[in-house]
Amino acid sequence: MKRLTTYATLLLLAPGVLGAQRAADLVFTNGRIYTVDATRPTATALAVRGDRIVFAGSDVEARALTGAATRVVDLQGKTVIPGIIDAHAHLLGLGTSLRRVNLAGTGSYAEVVSRVAAWAKTVKPGEWIQGRGWDQTRWATNAFPTHDELSRAIPNNPVVLSRVDGHAVLANAKAMELAGITARTTDPAGGRIIRDASGAPSGVFVDNAEELISKAIPPASRAETRLAILAAIAECNRYGLTGIHDAGQDPGTISIYEDLARAGDFNLRNYVMLSDPGSRERALRNTYLTRGPQSGLYGGRLWVRAVKLYSDGALGSRGAALLAPYSDEPANSGLLVSQPEHIAMMADLGLRRGFQINVHAIGDRGNRIALDAFEAALRRTPRADHRFRVEHAQVISLDDIPRFALLGVIPSMQATHQTSDMRWAEARVGPQRIRGAYAWRALLSTGVIVPNGTDFPVEEVNPLLTFHAAVTRQDAAGTPPGGWYPEQKMTRQEALQSITIWPAYAGFQESVMGSITPGKYADFVVLDRDIMRVPDSELHATRVLSTWLGGKRVYQSQ
Repeated sequence: MKRLTTYATLLLLAPGVLGAQRAADLVFTNGRIYTVDATRPTATALAVRGDRIVFAGSDVEARALTGAATRVVDLQGKTVIPGIIDAHAHLLGLGTSLRRVNLAGTGSYAEVVSRVAAWAKTVKPGEWIQGRGWDQTRWATNAFPTHDELSRAIPNNPVVLSRVDGHAVLANAKAMELAGITARTTDPAGGRIIRDASGAPSGVFVDNAEELISKAIPPASRAETRLAILAAIAECNRYGLTGIHDAGQDPGTISIYEDLARAGDFNLRNYVMLSDPGSRERALRNTYLTRGPQSGLYGGRLWVRAVKLYSDGALGSRGAALLAPYSDEPANSGLLVSQPEHIAMMADLGLRRGFQINVHAIGDRGNRIALDAFEAALRRTPRADHRFRVEHAQVISLDDIPRFALLGVIPSMQATHQTSDMRWAEARVGPQRIRGAYAWRALLSTGVIVPNGTDFPVEEVNPLLTFHAAVTRQDAAGTPPGGWYPEQKMTRQEALQSITIWPAYAGFQESVMGSITPGKYADFVVLDRDIMRVPDSELHATRVLSTWLGGKRVYQSQ
């Protein structure tokens, strides 16, 4: 009797224990919800209060959370997944690409020139024309273009066209003239000027040589940059993105992010990586580095706690640094965009200041340099849970694959790079090195996670193309049959984790996002089909019906 009396007293002191629960603002029922939460992997209903999830479970339970002011949404059997997070993207790059000549998918150099000539009719004489997306590996010639045809078609406007990967540009004669480029211009460290037989610049500038041209381009105004960012955010939401990892931004751009977030106009959770400051002295003067790591600013819109470095260039432009020469260009082993000593210095600084260090590395030499720098820094300054990252981790020596797990380094990869590159990647590196390329399963088998991204605008924004590539290793046409090196595929569960909870973990955000879990932000996406069940052939056609950020709908399909 005494025990019963004590229990009754406790209930009186805590009337909410068995009493009416506080009503939710939003309740979604009758859905197929993949939570990416191991404690309850699937559900049919979820409830939202404020900007947080308060429940995920059955319809019956969710109805207990409805009140007079609760909005109830019948999902009509549609599929819901957590808000998608792109682990490697370029937000401003996307925004500016939406306002430039789109060269993606061009099947020839003539088509590139045609698109630019059409654009030139809409601008004033002398105005700079910029574009992005050309890829010589899609052309019959499979060779870098020269400026001649472009210069003849557009003689009065300076033109600068970025390759699809952003690691080479094509400039016309007017642009090179304004930049002061001549045959006497020397290749900068970590860069290459492609030249004709006479030694004159052909128009293509690779990696650090791009700066020779870009320094002559008038910078965009703050207002223009703001509009580009807003356009990019809307594009992200359209494809189900509620978060991105923004791979390399300068303080000026980040300050615009802050202005937009402060005003409530930033409908995205952005994990910002600071651009490489260039030297220790400049790093110590950088506004955001001196401020220290910042997380969840402005209602969880901005994180500034990482730095993006470059080890090498890209495979498509043969700037990726290889341990041995390119199989299809034996005199070339690629380029080092940064010296190993600089990466090691920044790794030391990151460990001491609490900043994550993320190194772009494509080639096997580029990856080894990054891993060596991390290993040396961790010996000098041991730190648990540092979550240092290698961005792309594209071609890795088989000897180095186990080192990611041994060092606690995260390989941040992009599945659609594999489907874009598979047409020519083996020609670049040969049949042996290709075994360590785009090697998701080999890395996963060591115990690491593989957060997935698109590297947009290098690849398309759509993260569902990432999901398709991860589980099929095929392009949209289903080529090749069975997948390219199919032993490296991800399972569908792994692919879903790779665009949700794994990027959240890679950004120290797993406690607030990445799964449909009570207490986390109410970020989720409604899809038109069940990506965990439909045939592989249907995955590529999956569409986003609506995107929700913090319990507010930020995109609705028409």
